[in-house]
Amino acid sequence: MIWAVKEFKSMNLGDPRRKQRAIHLIESLSAKPTASIPQACGDWADTIGAYRFFGNEEVQWEDILAPHIENSVARMAAHEHVLCIQDTTELNFNGQKAKGLGPLSYEAQRGMYLHPTYAISTSREPLGVLDAWMWARQPRQSDGSRPGVSESLRWIEGYERLAEMAPQLPNTRLVYVADREADIMALMVRARDLGEPVDWLLRSKHNRVLGEDDKLWSRVTAGDSQGEIRFTLASRQGSRPREVVQQVWAQALELPDGHGGFVQATCIVAREEPLANGEKPIEWRLLTNLPVETLEQAARMIDWYRARWEIEMFFHVLKNGCRIEALQLGSVSKIERAVVLYMVVAWRIARLMRLGRSCPQLDAQLMFEPDEWKAAYILNKQELPKEPPTLNEVVRLIARLGGFLARKRDGEPGVKTIWLGMQRILDFAAGIRFCRELQAQGTYV
Repeated sequence: MIWAVKEFKSMNLGDPRRKQRAIHLIESLSAKPTASIPQACGDWADTIGAYRFFGNEEVQWEDILAPHIENSVARMAAHEHVLCIQDTTELNFNGQKAKGLGPLSYEAQRGMYLHPTYAISTSREPLGVLDAWMWARQPRQSDGSRPGVSESLRWIEGYERLAEMAPQLPNTRLVYVADREADIMALMVRARDLGEPVDWLLRSKHNRVLGEDDKLWSRVTAGDSQGEIRFTLASRQGSRPREVVQQVWAQALELPDGHGGFVQATCIVAREEPLANGEKPIEWRLLTNLPVETLEQAARMIDWYRARWEIEMFFHVLKNGCRIEALQLGSVSKIERAVVLYMVVAWRIARLMRLGRSCPQLDAQLMFEPDEWKAAYILNKQELPKEPPTLNEVVRLIARLGGFLARKRDGEPGVKTIWLGMQRILDFAAGIRFCRELQAQGTYV
């Protein structure tokens, strides 16, 4: 687990023992992401230590995440553009008695919300978690209003945090990417007033009025399209992969800011024609501060927006792979400390999957220790290679241990088979190391 030591090397929690405990915890949780905390820790002493760490009020979750953010920024520096995706997910702890939980989408449900900023490259390589909002809602009052700070503030603050980070990356342009909920004029105004140190790309929710009998989407699509784009829509639950052909329009506009001024933006509309099988055609309407004068530029914006799916994959790993909604920690503050560690675990699992696909010839030893990649071969009953293998070879072997069949038509493995296979690999590698220690002591199994 050398990666955990490197990732959290600069951690400062006020006491070296807390840092040691945090690193030991991340090693245990990443080795068995689907296990409960006692199962992941393995013995009673480590389990008690984990619960004490999560319950330590002197440990702030921001300090736990800080070294990962630092390393994420270092990874981002190698890229010309980095997509900084923001989105919100519910964490449902219904039925638990943890202090501080609040209502979810349904007022009777109990839980909290997580809103991270997830950085990826334009080739969809996960680079890290840059920020997070975590909160529990207050119950509605008798008049239907909900007390507390407006939740829309998280989108604006998310942009401001990126703007603060931008000077650290003079050769990298950050692009804030978000779905419909972020189509807020206050966000665009804030970006404008800051001089747009970070670009933004949002899915349009509001068909804004631009003038009498003149609305945003109809104006953009009034003329001829710039042309068409084609891409393969990946398979989703209940649907197979299919080719998508969209007509594309783009137009620069001045959007009224509601205070007598305007925000300069480009609106892009990508529309699929009605399908013969009756399936709903795909149409995207996007807003960006970036210039879009050609079909190539429009296609790039659409491709960047499509990359927003990576944060959905991240949430999938976090909630189904790491099972954070099964945590029983007694209070929101304890849950927050655990969620931060699990976010780093989820990022690493997603990173292994994506790098195995996008950089298949990468040396496996950059991501795995020798005992780990050798365990992948041994458990698959394959002869160890004479030279260190590639990342793709090892990832596929790990996934096979998690149920991936590796048939020609199966493509590349997904995150679920990787996180299941990783548990077997890390357990076996730990056994190898233990046997080596016994041998060094002159004791033989």
